[in-house]
Amino acid sequence: MIPKYDEIMLPLLKMLSNDKEYHIKECIDSLAQQFQLTEDEKRELLPSGKQPIFDNRVGWARMYLLKAGLIESPRRGYIKITERGKKVLEENLNKLDKQYLMRFDEFREFINKTEGEQLAKTKCEEAGTPEEIIESQFEILKKNLKDKLMGKIMQSSPQFFERLVIDLIVKMGYGGSFEEVAKHLGRSGDEGIDGVIKQDPLGLDNVYIQAKRWSSGSIGRPLIQSFVGALHGKGARKGIFITTSKFSNDAVDYSNSLKDMTVVLIDGDKLLDYMIQYNVGVQVDKTIEFKKIDFDYFEGE
Repeated sequence: MIPKYDEIMLPLLKMLSNDKEYHIKECIDSLAQQFQLTEDEKRELLPSGKQPIFDNRVGWARMYLLKAGLIESPRRGYIKITERGKKVLEENLNKLDKQYLMRFDEFREFINKTEGEQLAKTKCEEAGTPEEIIESQFEILKKNLKDKLMGKIMQSSPQFFERLVIDLIVKMGYGGSFEEVAKHLGRSGDEGIDGVIKQDPLGLDNVYIQAKRWSSGSIGRPLIQSFVGALHGKGARKGIFITTSKFSNDAVDYSNSLKDMTVVLIDGDKLLDYMIQYNVGVQVDKTIEFKKIDFDYFEGE
């Protein structure tokens, strides 16, 4: 289990007790070993997908210790214990948390400026780092948006769903224009195929599509096999199967086992993720920028 940032602070401080300088990457690797994290746990990312959760929590443990004056940064990327940090270790604490650090004036000032007194007392804050709190709330908003999107899709007509598929395919960069893709969708009438995307003007590399708008149940292996059979009949090597429902494990395993062709399965959840990513059926309501220090700017100092 990945430890919380406040559970990392004391082990991190103890690691620095030998008065040596450590690079933050060394600290992350050593602490991961100390907490006996698995490879999956070490690779588990924040909801944004930009940073491992454990690395982020070590970063915040480091930040809090720095702000409390228990460690210092003698040079870029490195940390070292201070005399104050050594005195804290002499107390033989069982736990080092934010409440303990509030005894230091510098840390209280930092907290009051960055979080405010009310946020500092909230239960939510104790659950994770500021990034995790923001991103977890973002995930709640995203989940709510996806629920509403799926409701709208299921209320719409089959023709609208076809248009949605076309919009998404074009936004993802396939098939050229809406009109070019639309010409080849919903017209073939072949069993297991709803349309074809011509990836080049001569039609030398085509992607065939099957789309099913289901409100319940899952797409099983037989339907994927039927689609694959239709692809063989066309001499095709690429296919996309899109559904508002889910795919059974057998269907996924069968798709992954194909050797002579590629069949991409897009279930309802992935469909909604793509719609949000490529702004199909959604629009940007608000943009918030998070900025960090540009260390390269100060390199020449």
